[in-house]
Amino acid sequence: MRLKWMMTVLGFCFTILGIDILSKMYTYNHITLLSWSSPFYPYGGIAVFKNWFGIDFSINYAMNKGAAWGIFSSFQEYLLYARLLIMGGLLSYLLLVRMSYLKKFALFCVLTGAVGNVIDFFLYGHVVDMFNFSFWGYSFPVFNVADSIIFCGVACLLLQSPLEKRFSFFAKTI
Repeated sequence: MRLKWMMTVLGFCFTILGIDILSKMYTYNHITLLSWSSPFYPYGGIAVFKNWFGIDFSINYAMNKGAAWGIFSSFQEYLLYARLLIMGGLLSYLLLVRMSYLKKFALFCVLTGAVGNVIDFFLYGHVVDMFNFSFWGYSFPVFNVADSIIFCGVACLLLQSPLEKRFSFFAKTI
């Protein structure tokens, strides 16, 4: 059971990582850099839908040289070292500590997203973001597949306790 579960989770993570890498390659090579100065929606990108219950969504190429929302962008090299240290610590924790299936899955999701964003640094010198949402006229920060899987992993960690109480499968340790 443990080996089958682990292979399923690793397959899921590698699939997400592959989708992340391919979507960033496509965005980097085929979509022009996001230009907020452009007066026309979608600012140089590809419009997916516009004004759907007040929500606009487009695929744009945004360059992120920092962490979340571009913070620490002038410390790119130090940020890379910090990311690598955190990823190494997280991987060690995953391999050495017994924990519930849900917690292990959530941490693998976070690690997968972190790996995807670090790969960007080596391929492009920055993180490639592409999903651009605007909610009722307010622009949401542009993000990518790796950011999404990190968010899903953190959400699973936050929901871990209620889910483990409700469903006994999630409380089993591995």
